[in-house]
Amino acid sequence: MSCLLSTPLSVRPFVGEAGEPCLTVDGVSGFDVGKTFDCGQCFRFDPVGSSAHRVEYGGVINGRYVTVAQDEPHALTLHNVTEADFDGFFRHYLTLDTDYRALEERILATVPGEVMERAVACGSGIRILRQEGFETLCSFILSQNNNIPRIKKLIEAICRAYGRPFTDGYGLHYAFPSPEELSRATEAELRALSVGFRAPYLVDAARKWAEGQMDPLILRDGDYETAEAMLTSIRGVGPKVAACTLLFGFGHTEAFPVDVWIKKVLNVYFGGTFPVASLGDAAGLAQQYLFYLGRYSDRLK
Repeated sequence: MSCLLSTPLSVRPFVGEAGEPCLTVDGVSGFDVGKTFDCGQCFRFDPVGSSAHRVEYGGVINGRYVTVAQDEPHALTLHNVTEADFDGFFRHYLTLDTDYRALEERILATVPGEVMERAVACGSGIRILRQEGFETLCSFILSQNNNIPRIKKLIEAICRAYGRPFTDGYGLHYAFPSPEELSRATEAELRALSVGFRAPYLVDAARKWAEGQMDPLILRDGDYETAEAMLTSIRGVGPKVAACTLLFGFGHTEAFPVDVWIKKVLNVYFGGTFPVASLGDAAGLAQQYLFYLGRYSDRLK
């Protein structure tokens, strides 16, 4: 996204109860932990210790377990994260370097009207996470004809079977397997984990990635059509899975994945058409807001 945030954040380190490094990040604007980790873009985070006054999600990112908590609108607390980790990874991962208010204004200017206003009001606070590409690809392969609770179970089963185990103050966890680790899996083994018809798709994705047929630099920095063509050369990967992978895993915020919810929203509210191209790199955020509206709109259920 091109809208860089000009307001500086205040980062204050402290030591957690288990002796782990922690941070409080003040000056955060337009970030809702619950919406961000429960909007269908990532599948390894779950609520931990949330209450009426505190929302906290924990999960495995890049081979480590972290929690992200929110006690008030403009502050986040990160556990198992150092200042160096924050500056080197988590600021970017959480898109705390992006002005989402400016993006929302652009969306509303491009798509004026009551429906988009409702979608922005409903979804505001969602951040499009910058996730690891291979894990994102596999996650959305598993998302085909599936629901979020079951996707999470399948991913956890794959991590337990093929990922690296590690233990910290929060317990035993498993990293998402690398392409090389997952490429050693057979279709039969994956089917035994209940992935069903998606097994050959995962095998093909892992092997092509491990063999170098998927170039992360092209997927991230190349034009959308080239990146999409590369991903759709994988068995079972169509435009929707490719769009999700490029949006959530490779920073292509011009992507606009169309799933069942989005089809319903576009058909009910926009007559089946939507000015995706006019939104540019705000299209992905608009999609997330419409998706969130669709999930919680009684009119669409």
